[in-house]
Amino acid sequence: MDMVSTSISSSNSIHLLRPSTSPNLITKHSYSFPSNPTKTLSTFIPNTKHSHLPPKASSLPYPNPNLSQPINVNYLQTEFNGHGVSFTSLGESCVVRMSLNNGSVATLMLPSGLVTSYKAPMWHGGLLELLHTSVSEGEDGGGAVIRGGVSLAFRFECGDDDNERIEWSPSVWNLRNVGGSPDTSIQLELISTNSENKIEIKHIVTLQQDAIVSEIVINNLRSSSLRLMGSIIGHLAVSTPEATYAVGLESSNYFVKPPVFSNFSIVPPDFNTNSDSSNLWDQKGFKKLLSGWGLGSPNDGSNDQTAKNEQVNEDLEGEEDDNYKHLTEKMSMIYTSAPRNFTIMDRGKRNSVVVGREGFNELYIFSPGSSHKPYSKYSYLCIGQAALLKPVTILPESEWRGVQQLHNPNL
Repeated sequence: MDMVSTSISSSNSIHLLRPSTSPNLITKHSYSFPSNPTKTLSTFIPNTKHSHLPPKASSLPYPNPNLSQPINVNYLQTEFNGHGVSFTSLGESCVVRMSLNNGSVATLMLPSGLVTSYKAPMWHGGLLELLHTSVSEGEDGGGAVIRGGVSLAFRFECGDDDNERIEWSPSVWNLRNVGGSPDTSIQLELISTNSENKIEIKHIVTLQQDAIVSEIVINNLRSSSLRLMGSIIGHLAVSTPEATYAVGLESSNYFVKPPVFSNFSIVPPDFNTNSDSSNLWDQKGFKKLLSGWGLGSPNDGSNDQTAKNEQVNEDLEGEEDDNYKHLTEKMSMIYTSAPRNFTIMDRGKRNSVVVGREGFNELYIFSPGSSHKPYSKYSYLCIGQAALLKPVTILPESEWRGVQQLHNPNL
């Protein structure tokens, strides 16, 4: 089956709120995004129902981080009823749908944690899908494979001795808590753990009336430091890169790098070919795949930690000289001094998205270019809040957080 653009189950969204010290509560967190900032959650209601009962489908740490507990959809529907969230079985997965009264809708998949759709209200009164996903047939008839949306592609490293060196990438996510109300905002708390190596990562996804934000909270329970590499990777749906512009990146330093491959990445098969010899892939030999980041291999569904590719030694670096950057050409860049907020404008769809970040120092942008058919499976722009060039060091017995916000200014 050929890959096709699609919205999986309604829509998805992401928003961030920081968990409290109590494992059953989710508390609000303030953000400092510039234009049209997200409203604070003045009426946020954490879920404390049945907090004394042991979780079933919701997650607590368990010995094997690569195995998820069976998803009991009926239990989830009963336990988290009343927050504007519904649960539907889809094969061995579960589709979680969040719906606000203003029309905003978001969906994500369990146990993969993939946010597949985010439909936001527009100035014209309708809803518009802001995320891009594709569906293809799995190998050997293994069912549908969903890619795109918003996902986490991270790798943890600790230990300097080869005999003691530890690498781990979270791939299975369990639902730990649900909070909020369809009147204001809805929040999901997902968790993935490596109990043996004392690493815990939370992914807190919140849908608000005008934003989708994703927060990761990493707890290093070890007595030694932990290194984090990777990115929150979001595929934004656009009419075509020909009609799309990045506004506000002028004077930002960047490195040209090959695309980041993860289990949910969408990269055209011809991304490394171009008849124009001045193309950036030909300039610096970027036909090789990225290694070192080790976040997965291109569209093969393999585990993140199994991808080992050759690293490109040459880098093309520079300073952005365009504050209204036209994205018609294929590009793959990591900005190291980008503003905390900038805007993606799509003239074809007549909408824009304000992208904001906290915690991360790098911004990853990938565009397949406008050589593909408009409104097709390659009509997207990949945005990532990242730690790809320089790892984040998390000190012993400490916490680190990073945030990506996709704000809808079109209301």
